[in-house]
Formats: sequence, structure tokens, C-alpha cells
Amino acid sequence: MPEAYPTPLAGQRLTASLLRSMQPMTVRKTADESRSATTTLATDTHLVVSVEASAVYTMTGWIKYFADPTPDIKIFFSTPTGCLGEWAWMMPGSSTSATGTAGYSIRTETNDIASFRTGYGTSDSIHYTPVSGLFRVGSTAGSIALQWAQNTSSATATTLYTDSWLSYQRIA
Repeated sequence: MPEAYPTPLAGQRLTASLLRSMQPMTVRKTADESRSATTTLATDTHLVVSVEASAVYTMTGWIKYFADPTPDIKIFFSTPTGCLGEWAWMMPGSSTSATGTAGYSIRTETNDIASFRTGYGTSDSIHYTPVSGLFRVGSTAGSIALQWAQNTSSATATTLYTDSWLSYQRIA
């Protein structure tokens, strides 16, 4: 049986809050954000969403970034205590290069939400990565926040760009 949240009942009054609970929650970067000389994961200033306890959310998104090959980029989702699930992305593979006509190698890993993953950078291209996942929030409400940093400290900045976005849909 397909999951849906909420499930309106016959004769139920449709209120603004009920209709709003059926809408996806989308967060979007409204400014570029750069980090250099740091490997400490930090919450992105825009890509944070509040979630309810005992709820299930699907997530899709699009992350536009630049990372030089030396620092690369690492991404993590901080979640409320007791949250379980998986997230995945399609990220450039190790030692990719924009030269040639064969394109890039792609990593297509799935990750437990308790794990960060490194994405590779190239010195001559801005990349984007589609990202998706499922978050099963436990008994504690809170926020799901994209955190990121350089994988290796470098003075060359790693940047997440304006109009990167994440969309969360409650399904249960």
C-alpha cells in the first residue's frame, strides 16, 4: 500500500494547516557559501529543515559546488537523536578530469544517515550532484541539516552555490 501523509477522511474539513502538511518543504541556498582551511563539518546556513517526531520523510535535491582536487568535499546530514535512514548521491569519482570527451566517472553510493561521504573535485569544473534519501525520525523532533566541509584542509576554497536545494516530503 502506498504511504501518504496525511490521509484526509471523507467529510473532513480542509484547513490551511492540513493542506500545508501535504506540501513538500523545500529549502534553497540564497547565497554562495565558501569554506577554506577546514575539515570540520558545519551546518549549511540555508539547507536546514524542521521535522516532526515519529515521521518519515523522503528527500530529493540538487547540490551545485566547486571543490579543488586537493580538498575535495565531504557531506553529512545531522538529524535528531534516534533518526534512521539512507541517503545517496551521484558524485564525480576519484581523479576525474574535465579534459577529453569521455565524460566523468561517477560514484553512486548509498550511505547510512549516520555517515558522511567524500565527493571529489576537479580544478577546472563546477559540479552538481543529485541527492536523495529517506529519513525515519524517531521519538525526538528537531532538524535535518546538510553539513559540509573540505575533506582535506586547503587554502583553496570549497564552495556550495546559490540555488542548491533540498526538498522534503512527509510520507508517514
